[in-house]
Amino acid sequence: MNVFSEVSTTDLVTQIARQITEAIVTGQLKPGARLTELQLSREFGTSRAPVREAARLLESQGLVTFSPRRGFFVRTFGATEMRDIYELRIGLELHAGSLAVERATEADIVALEKQLGRLYGTADQASIETQIFEDFAFHRMLCEAGGNARLIKVYDELATEMRAGITLIGKLYDDPQRMAETHEPIMEALRNRDGAVLREALRYHIAVARDAVVALFQELEKGA
Repeated sequence: MNVFSEVSTTDLVTQIARQITEAIVTGQLKPGARLTELQLSREFGTSRAPVREAARLLESQGLVTFSPRRGFFVRTFGATEMRDIYELRIGLELHAGSLAVERATEADIVALEKQLGRLYGTADQASIETQIFEDFAFHRMLCEAGGNARLIKVYDELATEMRAGITLIGKLYDDPQRMAETHEPIMEALRNRDGAVLREALRYHIAVARDAVVALFQELEKGA
């Protein structure tokens, strides 16, 4: 059974890269897996050239590594890398949160409240991948409310690495219901337009996730 589907002739490289990215962040392509150009080109229904370009694009985004004479491989994440990613995330989201306090519209706040409802709704029955997706969707919407397109571009690249890393663990770092609840102080601070409280809520929320995820990666490395 093929993992990938054929793509159209328009913007092949982007479409291929998008499908490979989704396969990585959802765990269909495991860390260390080789991206075989011939096999992928058959699944996508293309020549090998756009597959190679897509792999190069993913290499530049940090999802794929290249080994001379061996080819492209799905990147393997480590505890130190995940710590660095989360520390950068804290900086980005704290700045985005400050912007959101000033710029978020009522429609933005309503949309975030609905997304928080989805986090609660997926806490019990959804797959780990869905729960991870909904969590990152909330944080991305908060960043979007800050109205800085450049920041969103950087955040998207970072979020892809974080999703791939968390999927690698094979389990969530906290109880899904508890994860949903920890977004409440963030929402309350945004509703009140309180920048200081929002930044502190975000810092605590992401730092707890960072510490838990890094600890899980350290356990994986000990068992390797």
